[in-house]
Amino acid sequence: MRYRKVDAETGDEVDSSDIIKGYEVGKGQYIEIQPEELEAIAIESKRTIEIDEFVPKKEIDELYLNSPYYLAPDGEVGQQAFAVIREAIRKEGMVALGRVVFTSREHVITLEPRGKGLMGFTLRYPYEVRKEEEYFDEIPDEKIPKDMLELASHIVDTKSGHFEPEKFDDQYEDALKELLKKKQAGEKIEAPKERAPAKVINLMDALRRSVETERGGSAKRQAPSVKARGSESERPKKKKSR
Repeated sequence: MRYRKVDAETGDEVDSSDIIKGYEVGKGQYIEIQPEELEAIAIESKRTIEIDEFVPKKEIDELYLNSPYYLAPDGEVGQQAFAVIREAIRKEGMVALGRVVFTSREHVITLEPRGKGLMGFTLRYPYEVRKEEEYFDEIPDEKIPKDMLELASHIVDTKSGHFEPEKFDDQYEDALKELLKKKQAGEKIEAPKERAPAKVINLMDALRRSVETERGGSAKRQAPSVKARGSESERPKKKKSR
């Protein structure tokens, strides 16, 4: 297999030597940039991180967090300095902000203690973070009924737990492994039937059913009218007699 670069309008293949880089400064107007000009601004990769300042961790908006890295000292020379920085920011409850260069591009990075090492997170630049108003402004302000909020809060309380990533289940990975086993065994692979679209349900009823399921039989005895009136009138006569 091979990939071809083609003209979006004509479909004709375009040779790599005919492709240039440019920055759009106006509609249909570009400033052409040569490869050697980009090389002139390339930043040399470094194996060190330059720390600029220390800030409270709570001030770092998670929107800016990008990729995590484990950081360890390189050689015996830097081990003591590494340990001093690690314990200082641990003691003060601060996060170090520094700069590091990957593949000719400079990144802002946070440093915080993690065990005997440091955890680093590269940060996005402000222009890489979209404004939440662009997505949330059109969400209407809903008046939340007190009883609905209480039911939802009850569900949150009863289903509270702890963060245990080892329990994460990658269903796609499991399904893929199962598919490979079937193919290896020579079984026929059939596409699943198209699922019917989910029905729009009354949220209040769904919350009540969830609470009743959690409580088991006791919920039915405590609030028989909730289920009896709504369900018995809709049941077929045969089921009702049972």
